[in-house]
Amino acid sequence: MDTLGDLLDVLGGSSPRLLTAPAGLAVPVTEVLLYDAGSPLPHTPGALLLAVGVRAEAAGPLVRAAAGAGMAGLVVRGPDGPLAEARECGLALLSVAPDAAWHHVHLLLASAIGARPAPSAGGLGDLFALSDAIAAAVGGATAVEDPGQRILAYSTVPGQPVDEDRRQGILGLRVPESPENSEQYRQLFAAGGPVRLPALREHCLPRLAVAVRAGGETLGSIWVVDDGTLAADAEATLTQGASTAALLLLRARAARELARHQNTGLVRGLLDGTADPAAAAQRLGLDGAVRVAAFVLGTAPGLADAEQTALRLLDVVRLSCEARYGRHACVLLDGVVYALLPAPGESGGARHKALAEDIVGRAGQALRVDVRAALGEVVPDASGAAHSRADADLVLRVLDADLPVAAVDEVRARVTLLRLGEVLAERRELSAGTWRRVLAYDEEHGTEYARTLVCWFDAGCDMAGAAALLDVHPNTCRYRLRQLQQQVGTDLTDPDERLVLWLQLRTLAGLGSATPRAASRTP
Repeated sequence: MDTLGDLLDVLGGSSPRLLTAPAGLAVPVTEVLLYDAGSPLPHTPGALLLAVGVRAEAAGPLVRAAAGAGMAGLVVRGPDGPLAEARECGLALLSVAPDAAWHHVHLLLASAIGARPAPSAGGLGDLFALSDAIAAAVGGATAVEDPGQRILAYSTVPGQPVDEDRRQGILGLRVPESPENSEQYRQLFAAGGPVRLPALREHCLPRLAVAVRAGGETLGSIWVVDDGTLAADAEATLTQGASTAALLLLRARAARELARHQNTGLVRGLLDGTADPAAAAQRLGLDGAVRVAAFVLGTAPGLADAEQTALRLLDVVRLSCEARYGRHACVLLDGVVYALLPAPGESGGARHKALAEDIVGRAGQALRVDVRAALGEVVPDASGAAHSRADADLVLRVLDADLPVAAVDEVRARVTLLRLGEVLAERRELSAGTWRRVLAYDEEHGTEYARTLVCWFDAGCDMAGAAALLDVHPNTCRYRLRQLQQQVGTDLTDPDERLVLWLQLRTLAGLGSATPRAASRTP
């Protein structure tokens, strides 16, 4: 973390809230300190000072003292603070909720400072160093896991005993599943400190484990293989290691959130055509063909829940895409969740369709609403992302409960007719014509000439096929078409007239062979 602005970016809209920054957001921030009334303030340029034990309205002297010590800012509790003094001294002033616990605030800020976008190792390189340090101190092979039993880091100290469970876990970077494992995790997370757990099977070794927590939230766990020769202070060492692991895990999370925030802005720029495609693609790790996937709620929830449900849909899409492609960015725009998918080779289409169907199924179960997904056309590189998005937006408009997921190539005819209808409706000379006279005649006389025409066109101008669609005798169909030509004055022998009339009835009147019959039917 370099600046106050970077810190606020990592924290997003959460506490603490910036009250004033008279020196700007480019002020360097280096560390977080707790105020101790019994000790003089150290000279620590770039530090954020937490005003522990000082009421916000009485923090004016502390503002001046912090500024004199070269600090970057002061954090007070409550919405009101010494704004005038802060502006006069050029010191940033931030506030947290009146009931915020200072140690939680300290942990939050300390974890955010120094956060960077995660490198290929996931930003958890320090956890491997911590694992080695714990293993050396306690005398047993060590592993750090997340709450989902995924192995994040492990020690590599030579000569320490290991068993088959550890070998299999490290090979798959996941703890082997078993009912016995689940029971041990239940015991571990219910305990307030380190727990000694027996071996689960023959030829395996016991474990010493501790949960990693921060502010009441369980972030993971640390496990040590216990061959009976662990150090006497192993439990105390492991407890201390858990505190360090909590800080590292929070810092890695902050780094991931910062990277996600930056990537979201890049994806947004690619979708609306405002970003530099080459630079954005490089930062997003996109090399070559891409495709836009769009997800939307098919059944709108209540107005009060719409925004929250859309955000939950964003989470489902993001997690699924990250599981498939690693670091990934999705964005929520106007109620639609967009994801930019790598599309290496033509075979990517089937994989994208399968991914979209999986997300729709998962999201539908989790959110208890219908979800639909559209895939735009594959474009050669990120510069075409806006065009792929336009395709996906069109596909969304033709989806329904019977077709919840589709790629643009699968519904090309539907989206083409949709766009043609919009173009025809926008131009007076394109929306005029015989179709209006046909509809007017039907409205005035109770006939079904327009529907008969559409069914005849849909049947390839085959009278028997049209009669079947209409559920009438072919002679009835012939009679209607003859009467239509006499009464309205259209020439159905002209192929151009037939084409234009069919397009206008399908796109402007919205008629098709499946259109329900009118209430009044006249042959």
